[in-house]
Amino acid sequence: MTYQESLHRIWQISRREMRRLVDRPVYLFCMLVAPIISLLFFVSLMRAGLPKDLPIAVVDLDRSATSRNLIRQLDAFEQTKVYVQSASFSEARREMQKGNVYGIFYIPLDFEAKAISGKQPRLSFYTNGTYLIAASLLFRDMKTMSVLAGAAVGLQTGLAKGYTEAQIMGQLQPIVIDTHPIGNPWLNYSVYLNNTILPGMLQLLVFLVTVFSIGSEIKHQTSRKWLEKGGGSLTVALIGKLLPQTVIFTVVGFLFSAVLYGFNAFPLNSGWAPMLSAMFLLVIASQAVGVFMIGVLPTLRLGLSFASLFGMIAFSIVGFSFPVQGMHPTLQALAYLFPLRHYFLIYVDQALNGRDLFYTLGEYAWLAAFLLLPLLIGKNLKRALLEFEYLP
Repeated sequence: MTYQESLHRIWQISRREMRRLVDRPVYLFCMLVAPIISLLFFVSLMRAGLPKDLPIAVVDLDRSATSRNLIRQLDAFEQTKVYVQSASFSEARREMQKGNVYGIFYIPLDFEAKAISGKQPRLSFYTNGTYLIAASLLFRDMKTMSVLAGAAVGLQTGLAKGYTEAQIMGQLQPIVIDTHPIGNPWLNYSVYLNNTILPGMLQLLVFLVTVFSIGSEIKHQTSRKWLEKGGGSLTVALIGKLLPQTVIFTVVGFLFSAVLYGFNAFPLNSGWAPMLSAMFLLVIASQAVGVFMIGVLPTLRLGLSFASLFGMIAFSIVGFSFPVQGMHPTLQALAYLFPLRHYFLIYVDQALNGRDLFYTLGEYAWLAAFLLLPLLIGKNLKRALLEFEYLP
């Protein structure tokens, strides 16, 4: 088959595939509607960056000027809102059990008197660990407030004893901590999560659409006709079939990038080219994995199950929710079998840290290497296209 003939056959198969995409609403939903809904949902869900005004209950048994000031300052934190002031710990606990509050701040009786007299009263705070993010943020605020309360009492006691403020602060805080979060100094959850969740959703949809488009050919016994249009060449048939999907998914991926890095102005320290290239490679690498899936399990039902399972595992194993270095060595090795893992590493290096491209070339090579997967199952897939028949 000549080069010109191959191009002509690819174009004919692509036209056939475009008609199939238009005729089946499921393609429209998976390739356009679902990604755009996901984009709008996640971007709007985390538009504030961090959750704000998380409700807590306060149990103030002291009812002194110091405890009231403590409560006002705690309520002033951006993430914390005093939802209810309970008369007893039991009442506050019931509010937590109902799900009305995520934490309890407990001020004991005679707190002010014991603090002034140096008897070390104990402030207690409780968080509902079922809600991980809410509990972590409230724990941070309540702990900070407790430290500040201790410092304020120490300052008042020192001044009463005749010490200068500089002498007192040197004892209260002998080491001053200067923190500089790198990559995401705002601690914005949208920067942290959306740049991986949305490409992960795209990867999952590419898996499903690739498996479905090939698996439906086998199921409805149109695969022989499709292969004939490719002149019997599986490579030509696959390129022609997947090319329209590649274009659509790439445009959707670029839309994701435009919203994240353009509209939301998320960090993009190395410019657009590295991330757009990574997005394109993520799409075609995911398609190659999808072809491999349907080649290993050449039935529509099993292929879609494989794609769904593999795509969902990616959210847990690629390292953005739990560090890969903390996983079992076997899982660390398996993480590199997911295209999303390499996209995530490119995102960290290029968008967040702005490293030289040289240090990330290995991840681009990994994404390109996924294109070799269809070669491993070429014979099995071609045999399924020609011989496999569904039982009635």
